[in-house]
Amino acid sequence: MPFPLYLLALAVFAMGTSEFMLAGLLPDIASGLGVTVGTAGTLTSAYAIGMVVGAPLTAALARKRAGRLSLLGFVLVFLSAHVLGAVTDSFAVLFATRVVAALANAGFLAVALTTAASLVPADQKGRALAVLLSGTTVAMVVGVPGGSVLGTQLGWRATFWAVAALCLPAAIGVLVGIPARRGQKDVTEGPPLRAELAQLGGPRLLVVVLLGALVNAATFAGITFLAPVVTATAGLGELWISVALVLFGVGSFIGVTVAGRLSDQRPDLFLAVGGPLLFIGWPALAVLADQPVALLVLVFVQGALSFAVGSTLITRIFYEAAGAPTMAGSYATAALNTGAAIGPLIAATTLTTAAGDLGPLWVSGLLVAVGLLIAVPLRTVVMVGRGNETGGRCPRPEAAP
Repeated sequence: MPFPLYLLALAVFAMGTSEFMLAGLLPDIASGLGVTVGTAGTLTSAYAIGMVVGAPLTAALARKRAGRLSLLGFVLVFLSAHVLGAVTDSFAVLFATRVVAALANAGFLAVALTTAASLVPADQKGRALAVLLSGTTVAMVVGVPGGSVLGTQLGWRATFWAVAALCLPAAIGVLVGIPARRGQKDVTEGPPLRAELAQLGGPRLLVVVLLGALVNAATFAGITFLAPVVTATAGLGELWISVALVLFGVGSFIGVTVAGRLSDQRPDLFLAVGGPLLFIGWPALAVLADQPVALLVLVFVQGALSFAVGSTLITRIFYEAAGAPTMAGSYATAALNTGAAIGPLIAATTLTTAAGDLGPLWVSGLLVAVGLLIAVPLRTVVMVGRGNETGGRCPRPEAAP
């Protein structure tokens, strides 16, 4: 694979670390800026909102030729947002930097996906995209826990500085390694933008987008406020927050890997088993949170189930949006980040109730329950796409409505 592709993956790693790193930093941020942990949790929602807004806008712009200057601009904006976030003493300014960073993240991904495919021969595009997107998976396993350790030892601002520093080699790599022109047509062949946007009116796509948002809302409701559960409820030291995040990240990697191998063939079986288990797991985590071993085991399990079920639903979005080849990714991104925005906001309201630190875990279970109540009567839409003629298999993308 071309070396510039790995530099793009480094930028995706930095951006993925930034998106998820707050799960281990919220208590420190809240203390440092004089706000409650619940208020600090809205920073996660701010990032998600920026991704939701940015994904379709930048995807629409990416239909036209996009190259080196666009990528470099997004990386530099992302870097600058983290530098400003690292030095500010204002929560409002920090909140604004999260929105700006998310917009830059969404823009970078939209352009980088197109650029990555242009760097390799046509028969290697899949490998190229896998290398690029591996940055997000590595961020979950290494970057987020590493950021938590750095924040614990040196303060939350050090993590923001570290993310900014990771952007420097990526920016240099984009400048010197990405060709200014890809030799492609300015406008991709395919349906017009209006036709792609009309795909969102399809009931199948809307149902799967809603379910994807609910599952991700549950994931972020629980993981965003995991730190106080680890330290206050389980009575573990602050470094155990990083251990818990590593376990969640490893679980997510395993969940995505297994789902990638199985969900195309049997999404019905995968969701029928994984959905109820995910629902049971969140309340179980709340009940057993005061037992450190059970807590850590369940964090790993919930990471695997959350990303296995979530990635399967994302696969369904791509199938159902096959008529929108340049916008399908933005629909998936918007669904995931709508959930990431809503989940922590709902969860934060429970922190001042009798449920306390465990409230977000109960919210996660409730959100999955709502998803199951929607999915069960509409299971033929979610499971097999177009009726039952595929025998439980997902239809080919070109056969989707």
